[in-house]
Amino acid sequence: MKTLSLRSTFAAGSLLLALSLAACGPTAPPSADSTETTTPQTRHEVAAVDVFLARLASHCGQAFAGRILADEPPQPDNAFAEKPLIMHVRECGSAEIKIPFHVGDDRSRTWVLTRTADGLRLKHDHRHADGSDDELTLYGGDTAAPGTEVRQEFPVDAYSIEMFERLGYEASVTNTWAMEVVPGERFLYELSRPNGRLFQVEFDLSAPVAPPPAPWGHE
Repeated sequence: MKTLSLRSTFAAGSLLLALSLAACGPTAPPSADSTETTTPQTRHEVAAVDVFLARLASHCGQAFAGRILADEPPQPDNAFAEKPLIMHVRECGSAEIKIPFHVGDDRSRTWVLTRTADGLRLKHDHRHADGSDDELTLYGGDTAAPGTEVRQEFPVDAYSIEMFERLGYEASVTNTWAMEVVPGERFLYELSRPNGRLFQVEFDLSAPVAPPPAPWGHE
């Protein structure tokens, strides 16, 4: 899929949001000779993705501490338990936002959000300490529904399913990831499966912390 400029999509999303909040009367019907084919519903759906990204990008350069909100059923080998959890909105480029997710001293994880022609893509960039790719990396998915200005969901894609099956991670072939953002309040990262598995980490956006070192492979 083609990526779009975040600068232009942020601007469009902000404008659409402002117009919707400032609406003071009924919307005028389209003219009889209008060639507009995009419906009001479609325009709102596109704006939801753009506003979501703009809200996240408003924290660019900042880092935040997190906590495990849900771990159901509890995992005995949970790599995140009792470790400092830090997210860093580190890079906000013209087409991507990169968010390293630090677990204690482990700097292997970076969430990569990319604007596409149809919505939003989430990928998990996993690296070793020497910067080389982990064998399990760049898995994720694209949004299959418009989502909202607060929440976007990413069902697992075919590339990731093939990788999970090949590497023996069969439980992950039904993954759906989600992210939520309320500027100045909270950011949520979520993994869920139809069998009842739910993992959530919540970050406090009201209290920035010192940015951590660069993630492995991104120095």
